[in-house]
Amino acid sequence: MRYGIFVSLIFVMAVVSCKKDDNGVVEVPPSLLSDVAPEDDATIKEYLNTHFYNYEDFENEPDGFDYKIVIDTLAGDNADKRSLMEDAQSMVIKVSSDYLGLSAGEEDIEHTLYYVVVRTGEGGSPTYADSTLVRYQGSLLNGKLFDESQDFVWQELPATVRGYGNGVAMFNAGTEDQIVENPDGTYNITNSGLGIIVIPSGLAYFNNSNSSLIPSYSPLVFKIELGLYVENTDRDNDGVPSIEEDLNGNGYLFDDNTDYDDESVYARLPNFNDADDDGDGVSTRSEITDDNGNIIKPYPDKDGDGVPDYLDPDTN
Repeated sequence: MRYGIFVSLIFVMAVVSCKKDDNGVVEVPPSLLSDVAPEDDATIKEYLNTHFYNYEDFENEPDGFDYKIVIDTLAGDNADKRSLMEDAQSMVIKVSSDYLGLSAGEEDIEHTLYYVVVRTGEGGSPTYADSTLVRYQGSLLNGKLFDESQDFVWQELPATVRGYGNGVAMFNAGTEDQIVENPDGTYNITNSGLGIIVIPSGLAYFNNSNSSLIPSYSPLVFKIELGLYVENTDRDNDGVPSIEEDLNGNGYLFDDNTDYDDESVYARLPNFNDADDDGDGVSTRSEITDDNGNIIKPYPDKDGDGVPDYLDPDTN
């Protein structure tokens, strides 16, 4: 099952207007981000306060332990367990309505995602712009599964829903020297990072998931195992790491497009997917390398205007 966390590289969502269609059905306009965000946060906090994970298994590993994260409710014999909230950390991401393709004109509405580090990986930590090797499971807060990969798969974090990518970047990966091949051809990474991410709908699919498995305005829960990652991933192979192509530093790569106004509406490419970032006909790689093909740092700025040549169509 591979639906839940991936999005098109051109993020398009249908905006519904409040009017009757030809069948007389009244279509309801999308809710406001400013209304949904606090509602989601209250729902997520309740979930974190009423659920726990099998932390005792990770603290005192039983024989044959499979290192699977199991989440359950704080009730009955489990009423005295430590809640997810007690282990949770959080980060705030600002979301504007244009990011979701909405017409409401809301700017910088704060959304909080929560994450729990179950096991700290012994490797480094990716950025939200990197390619990662992960196993994951996605569900609604009620536990209903909508997506999973039981084997490790490579994921380009910018191509996943925003809260997931930013959440994975909070974890440490494992290391290549700890890869263990199993008899069935699969493999484990024994020092991988394990954790839980809980994200509000504004950092997921909000009012339009295009799936019957994810209702509108659904917060989502992910269990993740972060095996490896590609440091300084360069998606378009232009010599500039994708993380450096987040020019406005907002943790989202699709709204950074230097030559937006000069590109066809049908072929607009954000800088991290564009081999000629300024659209001057000279590739970005050519503008940042010497005659021997070595990348020049800091990047060349021939006219000294503070804008490197590869982002400045006036120089090449």
